[in-house]
Amino acid sequence: MTSLGAYGSNSWELLVSVDHQNEEEQKEFTLQVTGDLHIGGVMLKLVEQIKMTQDWSDYALWWEQKKCWLLKTHWTLDKCGVQADAKLLFTTQHKMLRLRLPNMKTVRLKVSFSSVVFKAVSDICKILNIRRSEELSLLKQSEDAIRKKKKKDKNNKEPVTEDILNLCNSPVSSGLSASPGLYSKTMTPTYDPVSGTPASSTITWFSDSPLTEQNCNILAFSHPICSPETLAEMYQPRTLADKARLNAGWLDSSRSLMEQGILEDDQLLLRFKYYTFFDLNPKYDAVRINQIYEQARWAILLEEVDCTEEEMLIFAALQAYHISKLSSSSETQNFPGESEVDEIEAALSNLEVALEGGKTSNVLEDITDIPKLADYLRLVRPRKLSIKSIKPYWFVFKDTSVSYFKNTESSHGEPIEKLNLKGCEVVPDVNVAAKKFGIKLLIPVADGMNELYLRCENENQYARWMAACVLASKGKTMADSSYRPEVHKILSFLKMKNWTMSPQAVSDPENIDMKPECFVSLRYTKKYKSKQLAARILEAHQNVSQMSLVEAKLRFIQAWQSLPEFGLSYYIVRFKGSKKDDVLGVSYNRLIRIDIATGDPITTWRFSNMKQWNVNWEIRQVAIEFDQNVSIAFTCLSADCKSIHEYIGGYIFLSTRSKDHNETLDEELFHKLTGGQE
Repeated sequence: MTSLGAYGSNSWELLVSVDHQNEEEQKEFTLQVTGDLHIGGVMLKLVEQIKMTQDWSDYALWWEQKKCWLLKTHWTLDKCGVQADAKLLFTTQHKMLRLRLPNMKTVRLKVSFSSVVFKAVSDICKILNIRRSEELSLLKQSEDAIRKKKKKDKNNKEPVTEDILNLCNSPVSSGLSASPGLYSKTMTPTYDPVSGTPASSTITWFSDSPLTEQNCNILAFSHPICSPETLAEMYQPRTLADKARLNAGWLDSSRSLMEQGILEDDQLLLRFKYYTFFDLNPKYDAVRINQIYEQARWAILLEEVDCTEEEMLIFAALQAYHISKLSSSSETQNFPGESEVDEIEAALSNLEVALEGGKTSNVLEDITDIPKLADYLRLVRPRKLSIKSIKPYWFVFKDTSVSYFKNTESSHGEPIEKLNLKGCEVVPDVNVAAKKFGIKLLIPVADGMNELYLRCENENQYARWMAACVLASKGKTMADSSYRPEVHKILSFLKMKNWTMSPQAVSDPENIDMKPECFVSLRYTKKYKSKQLAARILEAHQNVSQMSLVEAKLRFIQAWQSLPEFGLSYYIVRFKGSKKDDVLGVSYNRLIRIDIATGDPITTWRFSNMKQWNVNWEIRQVAIEFDQNVSIAFTCLSADCKSIHEYIGGYIFLSTRSKDHNETLDEELFHKLTGGQE
């Protein structure tokens, strides 16, 4: 035994386990330390005692009881609060992780387990050649999905071997940060605009990614879809409560993987968390566009987002007989001419989602000449105890309000009613085949939402009025520069829905080489026979058959964005003063309180009217203040309240992005808006 005097009266023993990569069992070492020894000194003492020559640069100390990393090497043990009862682990910061991408492919790569998740996702996206990493995050699989997978594996007599793309030679595997992975707008790269893959001479502009051309194609192209049997074995949320449980698994962006209980070689889902796809560019975003398309496709197939039968057939036509065939065709590997690239870029100006709440347009509205709409429409008011009231009126739309009169002659007097659409919910009520062009309006009132419908005569009238209603709900008028693109977007979507039966479409189902059941949700495979589905999908395909591969994917994404439930993330909450649970839908520009039993919206609050929000971390309650002295407070029951807090702050952070700015992100601002003060 060593005498106490040899070390001084203030020294004590510290137990540290060492995690050797090449050895299964951890080795324990006892260090004699003092409270004023800094963390760097502890690691130096430990390495000297291990007496093994190797690169220790990626190693750091992990405090097991406190579940935290000791990364500030200049801090002393006293300052960190480490005492003799502490159990420390000397382990690598970068470890293997399996990530399931939106296209259901699994990649295996080394990820920093000591960086916060926001930074880790940024590094992952650089490896995968995905720009705008702030739109993505990591998600734990829901317990329901894990249970269903275990049941499937139990029923399978033969073990299922998962096809994993191994990217373990990525730059972060050695603890080095990857290159920025951003392009310079002054470069003229040699690239394939369809696959988005840079030529070998220019691939280093994008990242030091281990993605070979083959690997990039795996991520940038769609691959044969699973069978209907496989689809049936996957977890599908049936209710709003089921959908809410899916969001319980989002990791905290302000904490590291290790702090959240993620272990080496665990599997997580990499998903687009924020539905604001900014600055899509087919020259550089082939992987990103394909992964957004895949996330949309699976959301529709698994009915995570509702759509009508007509819309389901459009989605099936785009993915089945167009994207799947083009992706498998060798013709798509050829380099198209520059003119084709220009066409794609021109299409993007209409298909890209404009970020709500972002920088205001440079073109100021002419407040002296705000455009207006005036026409005969039919007004439908649902009544609980009687038949719906349907009457034609003369409607005038100006600013963000719509007024209606008995006829054109009375339009110079007082209207029967004037409706302010700012903050309302606008839902399409359309069936092109039946010539039904309706607009459902849910207008906030003191005791909930006032529901009414506007019925239009034709597609053109519907597109103009629908676009005006959508803009008005966001507080914008028809003078806004986004009005015409919105009308064009609505018309192009209606055109895709407008198909007629042709003799060729009738005969083709006999010769098709794909199972139509693979391209629609289970609800429709039960409703129709295979030949019926094939015939109807081929009818819908006539309107999309001339699109290029990238344009078809962008149209698919656009159609997904047009669905009423697009971009809504659900949570089960209990509002202050309420005796029952509700569902809260979080979108890129608003919060919606939804009745958990019926699914009907009760109230909508827009971020543009929000003054401040905060969290009482002691009682885990979120409180939000809006304009006009409106305030709400709620506790989250299906997830931690930090998850909703991060969603709200994340969307506000994304609204600060601009194409005029440098592409580097203000990570400090993100954490300030989303981190909270726990």
